Amino acid sequence: MKKYPPISSSLPRMMHGADYNPDQWQRYPEVLKEDIRLMKLAKCNVMSVGIFSWVSLEPEEGMYTFEWLDKLLDSFAENEIYVFLATPSGARPAWMSVKYPEVLRVGQNRVRNLHGFRHNHCYTSPVYREKTRVMNEKLAERYGNHPAVIGWHISNEFGGDCHCSYCQEAFRQWLQNKYGTLETLNHAWWTTFWSHTITDWKQIESPAPHGETQVHAMNLDWRRFVTDQTVDFCRHEIAPLRKFRPDLPVTTNLMGVYEGLNYWKFADVLDVISWDNYPTWHDQKHDHEQGAWISMVHDINRSLKGGKPFMLMESTPSMTNWQAVSKLKKPGMHMLSSLQAVAHGSDTVQYFQWRKSRGSSEKLHGAVVDHVGHEHTRVFQDVTDVGDALERLEDIVGTSVPAEVAIIFDWENRWAIKDSQGPRNIGTDPNAPDWHSGMKHDETVSWHYQAFWEQGVAVDMIDMECDFSKYKLIIAPMLYMVRPGVGERIERFVEAGGTFVATYWSGIVNESDLCFLDGFPGPLRKTLGIWSEEIDGLYDGEINRVIPVGDNKLGLNTTYEAIDLCDLIHTEGAEVLASYGDDFYAGRPALTVNSLGQGQAYYIASRNTQPFYDDFYASLIHSLQLSRSIDTVLPKGVTAQLRTDGEQDYIFVMNFTSEAQQVVLDESMYIHQLTGEPIDSSQLQLTAYEVVVLRRTRT
Repeated sequence: MKKYPPISSSLPRMMHGADYNPDQWQRYPEVLKEDIRLMKLAKCNVMSVGIFSWVSLEPEEGMYTFEWLDKLLDSFAENEIYVFLATPSGARPAWMSVKYPEVLRVGQNRVRNLHGFRHNHCYTSPVYREKTRVMNEKLAERYGNHPAVIGWHISNEFGGDCHCSYCQEAFRQWLQNKYGTLETLNHAWWTTFWSHTITDWKQIESPAPHGETQVHAMNLDWRRFVTDQTVDFCRHEIAPLRKFRPDLPVTTNLMGVYEGLNYWKFADVLDVISWDNYPTWHDQKHDHEQGAWISMVHDINRSLKGGKPFMLMESTPSMTNWQAVSKLKKPGMHMLSSLQAVAHGSDTVQYFQWRKSRGSSEKLHGAVVDHVGHEHTRVFQDVTDVGDALERLEDIVGTSVPAEVAIIFDWENRWAIKDSQGPRNIGTDPNAPDWHSGMKHDETVSWHYQAFWEQGVAVDMIDMECDFSKYKLIIAPMLYMVRPGVGERIERFVEAGGTFVATYWSGIVNESDLCFLDGFPGPLRKTLGIWSEEIDGLYDGEINRVIPVGDNKLGLNTTYEAIDLCDLIHTEGAEVLASYGDDFYAGRPALTVNSLGQGQAYYIASRNTQPFYDDFYASLIHSLQLSRSIDTVLPKGVTAQLRTDGEQDYIFVMNFTSEAQQVVLDESMYIHQLTGEPIDSSQLQLTAYEVVVLRRTRT
């Protein structure tokens, strides 16, 4: 097992802190002194500083006012509080927008935005790039060796796109570099459809509501370009910082499964992954479903750099002010949700924000310090309790989350599915993770993931380009797009003894969103041993049945419900494990397995309700002898997640229900990590929303 070095050698501990915005409080000199007292009281040791401070650092072009930041960092150093110093490019000052309007974004409608909001700037603009270079050089020169500064926080929550003339020209150049000739581009984009053939590079425009939106390959390429341009801007920001202090780690805060950017492209640019986590706890769904979803997103962020610990950069210690309902965390939930991140590989717990802003749009957003300004609040005590717990978890810093299972979660595949125009185009709940598409890609992936979460089996979330060889089981829900070479790599994985699971709506198109010829599922057809002839879209509320065949090898003996999508397939060597029960395709295969070389490949032909995935994967977990964090049956809504250094295992047992739960432990000898006391009972009692961290010697 690999143990990674700490994020910062200057602070080789669990980090605990928040976004801190002292520039908002310069007229209140008493606040800084009080904040330091409160930070130490809450056992906070790190702050992200300067995220939106450009106008406070450069109130007029070329006039710099660093003195307030000097004083802050010096005070932090004296009090052993450390800083991830931010570059302020997330929001440019008004003087820049007025003098250089080209820095402002142009929308899809080709209208330039006014000054305002944040991230309202063009990543291609030469002026904006030059201004950020100058600012970042000055920050690096002045603070790169400051004892309080342990890393760089690049901008804030990158996102959005610009359609200005600079971006149009950059897009055309990007396409020329990719395709070389218009003939190649026209074939990849299938532009003979509707007579859209491009005869001059200058004819190409980015997608627009009053222009082109129906060339799916162009939409894909635009999203790829936006990602590449954003990554290039991030790299541009990092360069002057590395020039002056190459050893300081660099991060930028990602936004979970934000659709607009392919986060896999950021992995090589950043030293450490960080993300901002704002679940809607205690909404009308069960908290354990939300818990499984957030665990999956934590695993995505851990997997972006191959298992290296990540940072929980932002979370709310109480509530947000921008969700549909700003719900308070119930007692226990703050500790549970904070240590959930640690369980899945985070070496930090940080918040937005430290002190509530007095005005503007985030004045009512949750914070560690409320407007009342003192420590005598429920939220402050919750934060202090997390600080106490993190001090007792320092041995976990740098440990690994070993996973034998991987689920493919590929951004480009999501983009292509959203654009596919069929077989289900109806919208879903706007609060759902994938509300934009009746295909329900994200929800589907989460249902596969939840089956492992409920059994305490660790999962990596990977891109289709990642290494497959280290896993026993790889699952590819709705792998609609299969990029070149991926089908062949999956085939080799199965032949070498791996187990592969694919579903309906897989192997439909290539990287240009062109349908595979010679039958679906395209390059997966040999591996799966099936041919997909048609797919039936079901209306909401319409149900088919999936009936296991007698004495099937998985031991399935319950009839399951199929919803939304039913794939009509023919076997080409695969064994039928279950069949449809209704409609004109009753009796046709609904679940198959194909033997290939030393391994096996399963095909789930329909989208089924959660009980199917629970039973199906429980059988695979047993037959493949997949490791579980605790060798026991966990109650519904309770999960267990393991981190290890190879000698000591640390198991986080988490109750995501509002009721007390009981977990029967296996025969290992366990120590309660937070108290140091041995567990002297075979039964672990959990109160509502409680997390217990166990330690055992690894055998």
